Amino acid sequence: LDRVVEMMSQLYAQGSSPFDAGRARRATEKLLSEPEFGGVWLIDMDGRLAGYLVVLLGYSLEFGGRFGLLDELFVVEGCRGSGLGTEALAFADQQCHERGWQALRLEVAQENRRAISLYRRAGFQTHDRFPMTKWM
Repeated sequence: LDRVVEMMSQLYAQGSSPFDAGRARRATEKLLSEPEFGGVWLIDMDGRLAGYLVVLLGYSLEFGGRFGLLDELFVVEGCRGSGLGTEALAFADQQCHERGWQALRLEVAQENRRAISLYRRAGFQTHDRFPMTKWM
């Protein structure tokens, strides 16, 4: 868990979302205790921790019910470009299929061209809308 939270801090440092390590740890612990809502998986490259993946359960009438939300995908700097992201996305697809979820969605920063290219190659499509957030 410590290693995942450390990688989360690296992921969030690349964007504009605030990072609260305590909140991230509590949310991850809660998710791990309730696997019906998704999971957190470590990405291994030749025996070393190379990243992590988080896929969560979402529900949308537009998608006919349950769908997967690729909440986080992070590959450490020295391992990028090695195909791990492609493999992680295939694993996320597999998780959705096994759970009977209807779609897999994600958010990506518009300036993150490398990630957008990866997601498009994996079959993701853009929509003419953007996410909005209201913190509670």
